[in-house]
This record gives sequence, structure tokens and C-alpha cells, in this order.
Amino acid sequence: MTRVNKENAAEFLQQFPIFQDLSPEELKQVEEIAISRSINKKTVIFSEGSEKEAVFFIRTGIVKAYKTDENGHEQIVSFLKTGDMFPHTGFFNAHPYPATAVAITPSSLLAIPVRHFERLMLSTPAIAIKIMRVLGDKIRELQDKLQVLSGQDVRNRVLSFLLMLAEQHGQQQADKIVINLPMTHQEFANSIGTTRETANRLLNQLAKDELLEVDRSRIIIHNLQALKEQRDA
Repeated sequence: MTRVNKENAAEFLQQFPIFQDLSPEELKQVEEIAISRSINKKTVIFSEGSEKEAVFFIRTGIVKAYKTDENGHEQIVSFLKTGDMFPHTGFFNAHPYPATAVAITPSSLLAIPVRHFERLMLSTPAIAIKIMRVLGDKIRELQDKLQVLSGQDVRNRVLSFLLMLAEQHGQQQADKIVINLPMTHQEFANSIGTTRETANRLLNQLAKDELLEVDRSRIIIHNLQALKEQRDA
């Protein structure tokens, strides 16, 4: 993990909802405590259970966040991309990191040390009030997504996860949506809480129906509307 240029950090940070209500002067104060990092592929950024030292913002790259159960099985929490922050509630509690984060592509991050940020909020309460308001909305959004996924059968979880990936990572190319995400079938299965065999069977059926095609580095959705209709049926 190496330092990179911190140029335009304030402009970059303002793109995040958590900082969108800050004034230029307040953003400048946040920029002064931020640290830029360049992360190599497969580098662990932090480990589940370790002391929380910083919150991270992705300039470029893809990061995987996952938890490990008592049997050592990986449960993927999310795939994070350019423009995402993690962990979401990192500034506001003293708990250790809730998951492990690893770069799955070379990544450029901006890190804000928690202790420095706490001192900044104590000295400038207006920043704390604005940020806590935005974070409350984000937590409700994540809870809604979790409730939708947990209340579905496996097939609908597959469809919902594919639609979520299309929304968050998809790129329109002609009449197709290409999701450039290096994800194994096991990682896909872990993301929706099922076995690799079940995930493979359902993905193969969708491919047989000519709705999508999947390989190790990307997913191509040929008919997004058909996926939505199958999920909502």
C-alpha cells in the first residue's frame, strides 16, 4: 500500500452523499486530514475484527467486502466500485471492522483516519450534523435492500442480485449491459447465501434462455427487461 497524490481530493469527496452538503471551507478541512493510497490487486485493506483506523473512498478499482463464518466459509457483503465508501458507519462507532476488505483490481483509495475525523467534528459541529443526517438515509437504504433479498427464494435472490449488479456496475453497450466484475461462481453464490451448485444451475438456466452469459471476468445481460419480469412475476 503506497501513497499517491492527494490532488483534487476535496472535489472528489464532494461527489459522495456523505459530504455533499459541506461548504467549500468544510470540504477543505476534510481534505487536509485525508490520505491517498495506491493498492495492489489481492491486497487486504483491512481484516474483519481488526481495530478500525480509517474509512475509505474508492477513486478507481473494485474492492470486495466479506465476512467469514465459524466454519471458515466466506459470505460476501458487497462489491464496491469507484465512488463507493466503506465501511459505511465507520466514523460513528468504536467497533472493529465488520468485514474484511480486499482489492480485486488495482485500486486508488482516499483514506480518512477515524481519530482525525472525530477531532474535526468536535471542533466543527456543523460538519457532524450534516454527515450524520446523510448516513441515516444510507443505513435505511441498506436495510431495505437486505430485507428484499432475505425475503426471497434463491431464484429471486439470483435475479435481484443480477439486477443490482447491473444497476451498480453495468455499462450499456449497444442492446446489452456488460458487468465487468471479476467474480467467481463461488463468490456469486456467497453473495446471495446459497451453494455454488445452486447458483451455477440457475445461471446456466438463464444462459440457456439467452438472457445472459457469464464468465470469470464479466456478466453480459442480453435482456434486462426479461430479468425484471421474471423477478416480479
